[in-house]
Amino acid sequence: MQKGDDRSVTFQSGSEKVRTVGLNAWFGTKQALKGITASFQANMVTAIIGPSGCGKSTFVRCLNRMHELTPNSRVTGDVLLDAENIYAPKVDPVLIRRRVGMVFQKPNPFPTMTIYDNVAAGLKLTGMKKGKNLDEVVERCLRQVSLWDEVKDDLKKPGTSISGGQQQRLCIARAIAMEPEVILMDEPCSALDPIATAKIEQLMVQLQEKYTVIVVTHNMQQAARVADSTAFFYLGELIEYGPTTQIFENPKEQLTEQYITGKMG
Repeated sequence: MQKGDDRSVTFQSGSEKVRTVGLNAWFGTKQALKGITASFQANMVTAIIGPSGCGKSTFVRCLNRMHELTPNSRVTGDVLLDAENIYAPKVDPVLIRRRVGMVFQKPNPFPTMTIYDNVAAGLKLTGMKKGKNLDEVVERCLRQVSLWDEVKDDLKKPGTSISGGQQQRLCIARAIAMEPEVILMDEPCSALDPIATAKIEQLMVQLQEKYTVIVVTHNMQQAARVADSTAFFYLGELIEYGPTTQIFENPKEQLTEQYITGKMG
């Protein structure tokens, strides 16, 4: 592929959950994404790698219509979720963000809320009232992120009172409480120590049993450990996308090889 081509890369080994078609994104006059066409399979972990400023975070923010919340931003092209275009005129972006959850780089529990209420916040907004059902959902989500045993006696304490790694797992519990179909993670381990990082990585692998997971990471070792497939971005373009073992052991594109081997950063 030559630079400037409309990137059309598909890696398939199961049912397609998300597809982008000619996706472009801008911040003002600066184009951040250039004609990205790719498909993402259900119940797989896909890693998005590439140097800083290459469009990784912008790409995942386009997948749940968060990019448009940035002033002077613009998106063209299509993002298909179960073959339906999320950018179609009558589609409610709030509903899309329920179906496509997001976990950010730094843990961001709601500081004025308890651990319990952090998990329950979205459910309460949608009308679920206090009671046994809500208690059961909170416990189930905290168990899913392997946090229940650590916080079950402290549910009334602030969400910010626990460690950074626990806070990130709390944010993941908050995301899955809304029962999304896709979970986006934007460098979820960059602010965590190695032990907390290992727990989040283990959780990513477990989550794919129920969800489609797309994770942005600057850590290539992390991508190699957790991802079924890996996409390499450079200067707003999708350079190469395929099974993780192929990307790391036998890349087809010279740019990919240069990045993987540290010759280009």
